[in-house]
Amino acid sequence: MRQIHITRCLPHPVRCLLTFALACLAVACGSGDSDDAKKAAEGKNIVETGELAAINTRSFVLTRFGRYWYEMRIIGILEHGAIVNAGDSIIQLDPTEVKRFIIERESSLETERANLEKLRVDHSNRINDLTSSIKNETSSFNLKQIELESSRFETERLRRIKELEFEQAKITLRKEEKRLELTRIIIENQLKIQEIRVAQVETEILNAYQILPLLTLRSSVAGVFQIANNWRTGTLVKVGDNIYTGNNLANVPELAWMKVNTFINENDFLKIRTGQKVTVRLDALPEIVFDGEISYIGKLCHLRDNNKKSRQKVFDVEVRMLKSDLRLKPGMTVSCEYLND
Repeated sequence: MRQIHITRCLPHPVRCLLTFALACLAVACGSGDSDDAKKAAEGKNIVETGELAAINTRSFVLTRFGRYWYEMRIIGILEHGAIVNAGDSIIQLDPTEVKRFIIERESSLETERANLEKLRVDHSNRINDLTSSIKNETSSFNLKQIELESSRFETERLRRIKELEFEQAKITLRKEEKRLELTRIIIENQLKIQEIRVAQVETEILNAYQILPLLTLRSSVAGVFQIANNWRTGTLVKVGDNIYTGNNLANVPELAWMKVNTFINENDFLKIRTGQKVTVRLDALPEIVFDGEISYIGKLCHLRDNNKKSRQKVFDVEVRMLKSDLRLKPGMTVSCEYLND
C-alpha cells in the first residue's frame, strides 16, 4: 500500500504552522536532554562500592599456658559462621597434657613434703645432739674452773697445768657453741630451700588447675564465629590440629555496629570530609537505604587494585553506620553515595 503523509492532506497555512510547532518542540526537548546530561556529567553525588566490616572484632590467639605448654590440640570447635553470644564456648583445647602434669606434680608434692618432714626430724635430732654436747662441755668447763680455783695453794707447776686445762676446756666449749650456731644457720637455710621446693610444686599444681577452665575458649562479644586459617596446612583450623602459641584460632566480629571499607577517587578527594553523610545500599537489598557518615579518610593515595593495567588511584575511606541493623553482615557488598550538603 502507498503511504499517505498527513501533512500533505492539510492546507498550506496549517501545514506551515504545524511544521514550526514541531521544530520548536524538538529544540526544547534537545535542550532538556542536554541539561540532564550535563548534570550527570558533573556528578552531584559521588557513588562508590565498598564492603561491610565489623567495627569491633575479637581475635582469639592461642596464648601460652604457663611454662610448659606452647602447643595445644583442638578437640572441639564451633561451626564456621555460627552466631554466638557473649559467654558462649567456641573452642575446646585438649586438657590431657595439663591433667597428666597435675598428676605428676601431685606425686612430686607428696615426696617433697615427706622430704621436708624428714629434714625437720633430722635437724631436730642434730640440734639435740649438739645441745647435749655443749652441756657436757659446759660441765667440763665448770669442773676445770673449780679445779683451777682449788689449785691456788698447789705448786706453780700444778697451777700451770690446771690453767692450761681450763683454757682448753674454754676453747672446746666455744668451739661447740660456734658449731651449734653455724649448724642452726645451715639447718634454717636447708629448711627454707626445701620449703621453697614444696611451695614451687604447690604453685605449679595450682596454676595447672587454673589453666583447665581456660582451655574452653569463650566469646567475649556477640557476633558471628569465623574460623581462622591454619598457617601450616593452609586450610581452616579444625578438630585434631595442633596449634602453636601466637597463632590465631578464630575471629568474632561484633554485629551490633558495622562500618563500610570503601574508597574515593583521587579526583574527588577534596569533595568529601569526615562527618559527611553517606547513603548506603546493599547489593542484595538495593531498595533499602541505610544511613552512614564518614569516620575516616586515608592520608595516602594508592592504586585501587594490584592490576598493573589499571592506573586508577584512590584514598581509603571508612563509613560508620549510624544505626544497628541485623541485616548488615560482614563481607556484604554495598554502594556508598556521598551526599553533598
